[in-house]
Amino acid sequence: MSPSLPQIIIVVVLLILLFGRGKISALMGDVAQGIKSFKKGIAEEDPAPVAEEPKPIEKASEAPVSEEKSASSEKTD
Repeated sequence: MSPSLPQIIIVVVLLILLFGRGKISALMGDVAQGIKSFKKGIAEEDPAPVAEEPKPIEKASEAPVSEEKSASSEKTD
């Protein structure tokens, strides 16, 4: 059950009567301008940033552990 040619023509005529020819052409112009701007934005897009090398993680637990070891070794002496 698809729309027939007379039904399509009636719908098009009603759209033109409701919105007017000027509004429809302006709308289509806006759509075309949006597509052009989208394509331009995609073309100007910067390449993907290069991933930086991961920085080594400093172990914060080494300093207190070494102090505790030296303190415990002093107690045993």
